[in-house]
Amino acid sequence: MPVISTPHAFNESQLYVDLQSIFGRSLYLKCEGFNFAGSIKLKAANEMVESAEREGVLKPDSILVESSSGNLGVALSMIAASKGYQFLCVTDSRCNLSTRLLMEALGSEVHVISELDANAGFLGARIDYVRALCASDDRYVWLSQYTNPGNWQAHYRTTAPEIASHFPGLDVLFVGAGTTGTLMGCARYFRNWHRPVRIVAVDSVGSVAFGGKPGRRMIPGLGMSMRPPLLDESFVDEVIRVEEADTIRTCHRLARRGFLFGGSTGTVVSGAMDWLNRQDGPGITAVAIAPDLGERYLDTIYQTNWLQDLFGENLLDPEQVAVGQRRAGPTSDPPDIPDPPDTPGPPPRRRSR
Repeated sequence: MPVISTPHAFNESQLYVDLQSIFGRSLYLKCEGFNFAGSIKLKAANEMVESAEREGVLKPDSILVESSSGNLGVALSMIAASKGYQFLCVTDSRCNLSTRLLMEALGSEVHVISELDANAGFLGARIDYVRALCASDDRYVWLSQYTNPGNWQAHYRTTAPEIASHFPGLDVLFVGAGTTGTLMGCARYFRNWHRPVRIVAVDSVGSVAFGGKPGRRMIPGLGMSMRPPLLDESFVDEVIRVEEADTIRTCHRLARRGFLFGGSTGTVVSGAMDWLNRQDGPGITAVAIAPDLGERYLDTIYQTNWLQDLFGENLLDPEQVAVGQRRAGPTSDPPDIPDPPDTPGPPPRRRSR
C-alpha cells in the first residue's frame, strides 16, 4: 500500500484497457487519469515546476501563471497548493465548468478569455493576456507549456518507458496532439528503441497544428490554433484528423460499455480505430494514450442539450455511431538519424522582467 505526503507523488501508470471487445480490434488504451490531478498533465506540470525550482526561477513570492484549456491548469493548481505557490490559470470559454470549479477549490484564480483570436481559436488571446500579466509584475512566472522542453522530457522519462516495459513488441503508438509534449516525448524515446515503432499523431479537425484550415473546435484538450513550438514533424510517421462528432460518438460508445473517458481519449480512439481498420495484416500490437477520464465532461459531451445545440439531434442516432476519421494526407518517413534526446528544444521558460 503506497503512503504519500504530497498529492503529486501518486500516479497509477500500469493500467491498460484492451478495446477488442468493444471495437473488434485490439487496441491497448493506456489510462493516465488515475492520479489526484486526474490527467496525464500531472507529469508535465511536475517536471516544469521542479525544473523551475532547480533553476531558481521560482521564488517564495512567485505567482505561477499558465494558459491552459483545463487539465494542465488542474495539475498546476494541485502542485501549487501542495507547494504553497499562488497560481493563476488563463483559460477560455470552452473550459468545462467542473474543471474551473476544481481549480478554484484548490485555491487557484481562474481568468476566462471569451474573444476569439485571428485563427478562430482562443490560444492567441490567452497568451497575450499572460504576457501582459508578466509585463505588469515580475512576480508572475510563466512556465509556458507550449515552449518548455520539460513538457516533452517528462514523457520521454516516464510515459514512453512505461509503455515499452509492458509492450516489448509494440508496432504502433497513437498519441493525441495538443501542445505535442506527450507526442514528442514518446516519439523521441521510441526513435532509438530496439525495434521500429510507427508514431501516429491524432489531431482534431479545425486544428492547425499540422497545417490546414482553422475551424470551430468545441472540445478542449486536443488541437491548436497555432503551430506547436515543440512539434518536430520528422518524428511523426502519420497524422490523422478526427471530426468532433466522431469524438463524441466514440466517447458514448465507450461509456455504454462502462468506460467513461474524456474528449481527448475519444479523439485518439476514433483515429486509432480508423487506422487499424485500414490495415490488412493481423497481429498488430497497438497502444493509444488516454489522457484523462470523463467526469469533467458530464456537462458537455455527455450532456444532451449541449450536444443537440452544437451538433444536432441525430448525432447519437445508433445508425450514425461511428469511429475513426480518414487519414489527413500522405505520411512522411522520419530520417534515419534522430536528434539525441538532449537536443535543445524551443526557448526555455523565462521569468518576465
